[in-house]
Amino acid sequence: MNYYMFGYFLLFIGVILTMGAQMKVQSAYGKYSKIPSSSGLTGYETARRILDQNGLQDVEINAVNGKLSDHYNPKNKTVNLSRDVYNGHSIASIAVAAHECGHAIQHKVGYRSLVYRNALVPLFNVSQWAGYIVLFIGFAMGELNIALLGIGLISAILLFQLLTLPVEFNASSRALEILDTGMIPTSEVGGASQMLSAAAMTYVAAVAASLLSILRLLLMVLGSSRRD
Repeated sequence: MNYYMFGYFLLFIGVILTMGAQMKVQSAYGKYSKIPSSSGLTGYETARRILDQNGLQDVEINAVNGKLSDHYNPKNKTVNLSRDVYNGHSIASIAVAAHECGHAIQHKVGYRSLVYRNALVPLFNVSQWAGYIVLFIGFAMGELNIALLGIGLISAILLFQLLTLPVEFNASSRALEILDTGMIPTSEVGGASQMLSAAAMTYVAAVAASLLSILRLLLMVLGSSRRD
């Protein structure tokens, strides 16, 4: 198997991992979005209660379009919940809302991984697109070192994703700890945990896919250099 063939094999594995993780989270969400919580709380009510309990009355909660488009925006301090989560009474809605509030709490307490990741976002963005330009130039000129520099710059996205992992896992941990204080019945915390664990796997898969993609680019460069 030559460099190019093996590179495409790695790309295929990355696609499979990403699709598998997405299917897992969709399956978990599909399951637990159909199970109402006996607490009677909606996603919005869950989020509002958690934020208020943690001194975050200034954080607004918005309903946004899209499925699983939920996120916390540190720039304007808003928890943004997809409409199904915002209005839903399900275990999934409560789990997702609590997770996003976990990010708001991280922001308040200055959770280091979140601070580092947010501070480096502009650098990561520039490094990624600049990396492809440098890689293309390296290929066009037949210069191995320039092409490798391009791959190094592209690899910044992998560092960003690695910093994202502890941020996401910690937000879920905070969410489950809060939910387990009596906000929802203990018997429902397990379902919330499974929902959030499935969502976390999408970030793990993204790291693996990026690593495989970078290895593929490296193999392409090495293969081209070998022909020369």
